[in-house]
Amino acid sequence: MTEEQLSSNHPPLPPTTEEDRFSWLRLLRSRKVGPATFRRLMHEHGSAQNALAALPELARAAGIEGYEICPPSVIEAELKAAKAAKARLLCLGAADYPMALTDLNDAPPMLWAIGDVSVLQRPMISLVGARNCSSLGTRMARALAGGLGESGYVVVSGLARGVDTAAHLATLQTGTVAVMAGGVDIIYPAENKELACNIATKGLRISEQPMGVTPQARHFPRRNRIISGLSQAVVVVEAAAKSGSLITARDALDQGREVLAVPGHPFDARAAGCNLLIREGATLVRCVQDVIDALPPQPRSAPNLAPDTAPVAQTITPPEALHARILERLGPSPLAEDQLIRDVDAPASVIGPALIDLELDGLIRRQPGGLLSLAV
Repeated sequence: MTEEQLSSNHPPLPPTTEEDRFSWLRLLRSRKVGPATFRRLMHEHGSAQNALAALPELARAAGIEGYEICPPSVIEAELKAAKAAKARLLCLGAADYPMALTDLNDAPPMLWAIGDVSVLQRPMISLVGARNCSSLGTRMARALAGGLGESGYVVVSGLARGVDTAAHLATLQTGTVAVMAGGVDIIYPAENKELACNIATKGLRISEQPMGVTPQARHFPRRNRIISGLSQAVVVVEAAAKSGSLITARDALDQGREVLAVPGHPFDARAAGCNLLIREGATLVRCVQDVIDALPPQPRSAPNLAPDTAPVAQTITPPEALHARILERLGPSPLAEDQLIRDVDAPASVIGPALIDLELDGLIRRQPGGLLSLAV
């Protein structure tokens, strides 16, 4: 692969052989390699095989002694477990990978999926909320999810108790995606085993975690960024002032997604998070039409999306000119990446590689929260 290909392809070219997929998994499962490091290594070394060969030396240079890459036996066991669970591997950059995630800086390089992957090609809305939701919250979640499903949207949630469960149950027939914190084959909570089986039959379960991983507390915030990233908008039904649902809402804002919330009584702690979001500018939701009205009109079927994306390669701005336009619009004060994309008026798939080039050249810096600024 030439250097020109490396700098112009974003995301990296997906694996095309079993050997490539094996190497991708082995690289991703190696210690200290997360989504962002995976992308950087692929960009710098051109392939997972080359990155694996370079990892021990890179670790030594970073002061990590005795570093060992993920053993092949671990990947063999994961692939065996995936086959037993009838799970399918979705790789970043491939046609079946959810397009909405490709714009994220920390998009999962690989996802395990069980069910109907075609739902990922349809417009999606996330619906999240409290695990200990009220009876009214459950009814609201069920009504919103059902209405969105009837309007052509796939509803995304996290398979948790409460609001998540209500959202999935209401959309089994119209399309639902459960993003799981542990392995896609590990059902949590156990009481949702039947629901999870039905989702695998009529919808889709996905996870970035290895097969067989039992979910831990640290996995849920990472899971939440996928819930919000998949969707055009995140609707919060009930949420405490400090809750995972608010983390999902913050992720959505960082990702340039719409955030909507159902108001609640000021004395109800389960409504505190939603009321806070509304006070900070989230769209107030009373019914499903409020959600639909907050979204820009757009085609809702995958075939209609192709003409919008296909001509991009025909009209790409020369790299030097694009770099100059990006630098003109950045300054010392951090700017949200989605705002930069709007200012430059170029597709995210074109701006993404340019940002990587400028970052590697030391001309721009990434700040917390997905913000960008000129390097001082």
